[in-house]
Amino acid sequence: MSSIPERGEIDTEYTWDLADLFASDEDWEAAYEETEERITELESYEGRATEDGETLLEALETREKLMRRVSNVAAYARMRRDEDTTDQAYQALTARSQSLAADARSAASFLEPALQALDRDELDAMIEAVPELEGYEHYFDDVRRMTPHTRSAEIEALLADLSEVTGATGEVYNLLSNADMSFPAVEDPDGEAVEITLSNFTTLQKRPDREFRRQVYEGFYDEWGAVRNAVGAAHKNSVKTDVKLARARDYDTARAAALDGPNVPVSVYDTLLDTVHANLDSLHRHAELKRSVLDVEELRPWDLYMPLAESEEPEIPYADAREHVIEAVAPLGDEYQERLAEGLDSRWVDVYESRGKQSGAYSGGTYDSQPYILMNYHDDLDSLYTLAHELGHSLHTQLASEAQPYAYSGYEIFVAEVASTVNETLLTEHLLDTVDDESFRRHVLNESLERFRSTLCRQAMFAEFEHRTHELTEAGEALTPERLDDLYYDLKAEYYAPAELDDRIAHEWMRIPHFYRAFYVYQYATGMAAAVALVERILEEGEPAAADYRDFLAAGSSKYPIELLEGAGVDVSTAEPVAAALDTYEERLDAVAGLA
Repeated sequence: MSSIPERGEIDTEYTWDLADLFASDEDWEAAYEETEERITELESYEGRATEDGETLLEALETREKLMRRVSNVAAYARMRRDEDTTDQAYQALTARSQSLAADARSAASFLEPALQALDRDELDAMIEAVPELEGYEHYFDDVRRMTPHTRSAEIEALLADLSEVTGATGEVYNLLSNADMSFPAVEDPDGEAVEITLSNFTTLQKRPDREFRRQVYEGFYDEWGAVRNAVGAAHKNSVKTDVKLARARDYDTARAAALDGPNVPVSVYDTLLDTVHANLDSLHRHAELKRSVLDVEELRPWDLYMPLAESEEPEIPYADAREHVIEAVAPLGDEYQERLAEGLDSRWVDVYESRGKQSGAYSGGTYDSQPYILMNYHDDLDSLYTLAHELGHSLHTQLASEAQPYAYSGYEIFVAEVASTVNETLLTEHLLDTVDDESFRRHVLNESLERFRSTLCRQAMFAEFEHRTHELTEAGEALTPERLDDLYYDLKAEYYAPAELDDRIAHEWMRIPHFYRAFYVYQYATGMAAAVALVERILEEGEPAAADYRDFLAAGSSKYPIELLEGAGVDVSTAEPVAAALDTYEERLDAVAGLA
């Protein structure tokens, strides 16, 4: 039987090195206790933080020191848990760190209402008296623009204290899907039993044997169907939480609340959906090309991941993937390329799947640590692209942390997905320029098309589903599992019109963890559109454009996302980047069709 290895069977060189955070659990415990004590120190500024400039600066610096410690404690606990989500000890550490973070946010919650209560003249006088406060100008602007949606200090403290509870549905979903659910094994054409997991499902859906794919698809979604009521309840309550928190802050909708955080106009969301809808013919053409290449009368759900290539997908060992990504980012400059290579040699990446490991992939780390990447590498093109994607996040984190003070070292997801997709897009260009093997090239073209399908079009479909579920809840309608199934099925049928769907595909919404982060998914699509435009500029203009892009990465959150992207050379407030990306999608479809 093809089984998933235990973590202890994975060579150390393919695991991340968390010693940059804490050398041991004992060190973590000591940091946890020290951080708890620091909360009281911050609380001592309540009621007096804005009495003068010196005290305000002290309060801001005290909060930053506390939050840096909280970030380190939380990151270590989470990553240890993600190594094996069934490990009760690290589940407990994660829960404790989440409580600590909630306590810290509650302790800090007085600061923003206090800043909002100041007259602008009072704040300017403090900045003039204490020049160090000038470094917080963008932060002050961001806080003060949120004045209409900020409640009293007491209510802000309560909302911060409740954050651990309001985020509980996502935690429940994560444990259910990664630790408790068990998918069946399916016998492959060679008679070997292959265990289905969250991490390998997509890979198994690319196997050439259609009957095997069907059995994998049915076994996978039947398991989801068995927990439909539990996931439905989690999803319903997650959406309700978004809606109630938005109302608590006097927003008309949960979507308006979510987009106001990064100061992104709601029109950006609507423009994305409108532009993708106007170009669904490209997605339909892609599906029809798959049907033709597979030579089947009907394209079924278990065919949707199949490549537009008749040969078997190339096997790409992790060592080769590393070299491909290092070479691909050369247009971003020598320093960027060297940093990426050094990171790969410094155990940033936890590479392979192991039993109980968190599914999917992400880039993490803190202001005080090196970046970290969780992966479940499968020796295929999708994994290669995922590595490039996560390294884009990691370099973004490193450059911003080095260039910015802690206050601006983070960045909004809206720009984060640009950094990751720039690397993916450069990887495509590199492979098409350097790979001679026609079969490999066709698979690269196919992978590029899959990125447009899954990152631009599919994420837009998810964004539409998310928007509609929140609208239904805001209108007072019940989000039952049946309603969610019907809503999702109708969208899937619209987006994938040439396919013949079955009832199981209606459960696909259940396997999308990003729905537990309100209005997150649309940013993958806008990020891809911006990335395609940026790469085109970098390849045409060379170092000046690359320098603008590196400056964008290093800027962190020192400006609003729309401004940052304008500085790099793309205006995402218009339909142009999305429309241009969809044109590129069509061009790639032409290229593949020409090879047929």
